[in-house]
Amino acid sequence: MAGFQYFYLILINLLLYLVVCLAGRDFYAILGVDRNADKNQIKKQYRRLAQKLHPDKNKNDPNASEKFQDLGAAYEVLSDPAKRQQYDNCGEECVKKEGMMHGADPFASFFGDFGFHFDGGDSQQQNQVPKGSNIVMDLYVTLEELYSGNFVEITRNKPVARTAPGTRQCNCRQELVTRNLGNGRFQMTQQRVCSECPNIVFVNEERVLEIEIEPGMVDGQESKFFAEGEPHIDGEPGDLIFRIKTQPHPVFERKGDDLYTNVTISLQDALVGFSLEIPHLDGHKVTIQRDKITRPGSKMRKKGEGMPSYENNNLIGTLYITFDVAFPESELSETEKEDIKKLLNQSSVNRVYNGLRGK
Repeated sequence: MAGFQYFYLILINLLLYLVVCLAGRDFYAILGVDRNADKNQIKKQYRRLAQKLHPDKNKNDPNASEKFQDLGAAYEVLSDPAKRQQYDNCGEECVKKEGMMHGADPFASFFGDFGFHFDGGDSQQQNQVPKGSNIVMDLYVTLEELYSGNFVEITRNKPVARTAPGTRQCNCRQELVTRNLGNGRFQMTQQRVCSECPNIVFVNEERVLEIEIEPGMVDGQESKFFAEGEPHIDGEPGDLIFRIKTQPHPVFERKGDDLYTNVTISLQDALVGFSLEIPHLDGHKVTIQRDKITRPGSKMRKKGEGMPSYENNNLIGTLYITFDVAFPESELSETEKEDIKKLLNQSSVNRVYNGLRGK
């Protein structure tokens, strides 16, 4: 009886294994998104997980490369509408049968298509391999993009190595060579030793790179595209690095996570109060209301109406509003002047010569 139960358990496990193999990987579960997630949600989640699961950040995890490759395969399928529809119809096996999965190297392809905001560090193997120069460029973005987030596409003409006829000298190095001169005498000299490698030429290829501008990013923050920099004939390409720069904004000024702006009101509004709405960076309206006298230079704070924090988008800075008062441009008649004097009831006694103390 016990032998039958053991055989039964083995059979069940084997059937479960066959079901998993036939069904393929659950790309939605790998990416951690709903089946109705849109393309931008898939991109954001992929970027977030790619930073977290990159093997350079998980050197103690023996399955790090496998997890990262699963993530790359999931993004390859779900980010492409045709592949995604085929996958939704009958799973990963159908996508493979149709020849829609290229099996691209995620380190060379997926990391080349997206900018990432972390320093993964160099492994010992990377330090031993020659590497081309990094390219650092300023990426000018709007304050609206830094407030709401955005995806920016950039066309890159990249030199790519292609095989060519013939061979070339490569991996050249200086080695000590010992010559026997006889009678127990030896001579040691340095000579240049090279290997023979296939010949290559560099051709320009146009690629579209996509950078995610995350809400709350700050000036100087970098997005790195691995292996998209200058090529190296005997090694790996350098990296392409974009550095965030904020374009001047006509209405708002950013300081940290806070925003600053000025509002000009009429003298009447300054005396009797007012209510108005100003459009924010994403188009929503911010209501400003005052029921008391507003002096020139007065300031108002609107908490939660500043910039989102990059580290935690749930934390929002403050909007600071400074008021300017516009005085009437037309001259007042004598009757209007007398009416104002009676209304304000301010005598000349209120005039004080306070010099610099008034500042």
